[in-house]
Amino acid sequence: MTPPSVDLELYRPNAGVVLFNTQGLCWLGRRKGAEPPWVWQWPQGGMDEGEDGETAALRELYEETGIQPAQVELLGSTPDWLTYDFPPEVLARQKKNWAGQKQLWFGYRFLGTDADFDLTAVPPQEFDAFRWAGLDEAVDSVIPWKRGVYRAVAETFRAFEVPT
Repeated sequence: MTPPSVDLELYRPNAGVVLFNTQGLCWLGRRKGAEPPWVWQWPQGGMDEGEDGETAALRELYEETGIQPAQVELLGSTPDWLTYDFPPEVLARQKKNWAGQKQLWFGYRFLGTDADFDLTAVPPQEFDAFRWAGLDEAVDSVIPWKRGVYRAVAETFRAFEVPT
């Protein structure tokens, strides 16, 4: 979790989704144009002004995967913000002066089929492919500087890996 000494005002508000299928696997998207090997991640993105975490998570899920809110059911969420710091190369490219991101994460059960995904639903396209994986594989597949948050999310959502 986020250490109490972290000034959350320095971090960009963000919401993320871990989408579980009926086999208990989680959805991973391959970032379009990303350099291997760290190209896989869960849907996530910035929160708009005045937007609550779950609204932002469902919007990001639709924008990045084409999945509508009616196609998922909420399983749970992280109890508080999780943070990570941007590495120097990301800090140098950003328009605002954020130290990193503060994230709220939501776990959902996916009620549809793989054919329901439309990775081009909302431009610009974030992902160019997807796969289903275990939580530990997701942690190992994400870019290293996001791994601490992914580990915390995986532990929070571990029970959702079990099929319903």
